Amino acid sequence: MRWRTARSGAGWPVSFADRSGSSGRDITNLSTLVSNGLQNPTEKLILHHMVKFIPSEMDRVFSALSDATRRGILQRLKTEPGLSISELARPFSVKLPNMMKHLDVLSNAGLITRTKTGRTVAVHLSAGPMQEALSWLTQYESLWTTSLDRLAALVERDGEA
Repeated sequence: MRWRTARSGAGWPVSFADRSGSSGRDITNLSTLVSNGLQNPTEKLILHHMVKFIPSEMDRVFSALSDATRRGILQRLKTEPGLSISELARPFSVKLPNMMKHLDVLSNAGLITRTKTGRTVAVHLSAGPMQEALSWLTQYESLWTTSLDRLAALVERDGEA
């Protein structure tokens, strides 16, 4: 089964699973996809309409923090603020264009700021969005600590038996 993407008549992207196993078909829009599926009843297609998703600030923060390289960048900026981009990229096993993409994600999430002095761009940590994420997590901390406490008590009882 191969996942492909087509465009609906309205221009919305649509992902679908092609279970026919055929390759080489060029499906450019949803109407072609549907008419091919109707003409050939042996093809089984699963359609999923992807909605236009506009992530919130909190979504961008958690998405940015989900990558180990980006977490490492933030950790390094915590200990060495104001590094240039090339100095920041040096200990990571990524090329400069890839580092720029990581920095763009962090910047879009509001986790870093960049200042240009001459030809050098310095990167600084911005803790505001992380504080918002921490306060959001703190609201739910009691839920998982209670569950973990119950789990620990259950394991201790099973260990005694």
